[in-house]
Amino acid sequence: MKKPKEYYEMHAELCKTFGHAKRLMVISTLREGERTVTDLAEYTGIDTSNLSQHLHILRDKGLVATRREGTKRYYRLSHPNIGKALDLMSAFLEQRISESQTMFEEGEKI
Repeated sequence: MKKPKEYYEMHAELCKTFGHAKRLMVISTLREGERTVTDLAEYTGIDTSNLSQHLHILRDKGLVATRREGTKRYYRLSHPNIGKALDLMSAFLEQRISESQTMFEEGEKI
C-alpha cells in the first residue's frame, strides 16, 4: 500500500530526533526504567539544563512520557518499540563497524 508524502515527512522528522548522541544516550538509559532528570544527568553525564532541552524534544516527538510524583517528574519511554528501533539501528551499526574492521585488517595484510 502506497503511503502519502506526509507519512514520509513525519518519518523523517522522527528519525531526526534519533540523530543526536545525547538523545540516544537518554533513550538507552530509559530502557532500564523511568528516571528523574537528576538520575538521568548522573547516569549520562549530561548537564541538567542541556538534558532538559533534549527531554523536551523527546517528549514533543512522543518518544518519552512523564509522570509527576510530588515535586519530581519521572521520564520513561512511551512505547517498547522505541527500544526495538534502537536495537535495529545498533545491530546495523555494529555490522558496519565489523565490516570496516575486517576491511582494514585485510588491507594491512597486503
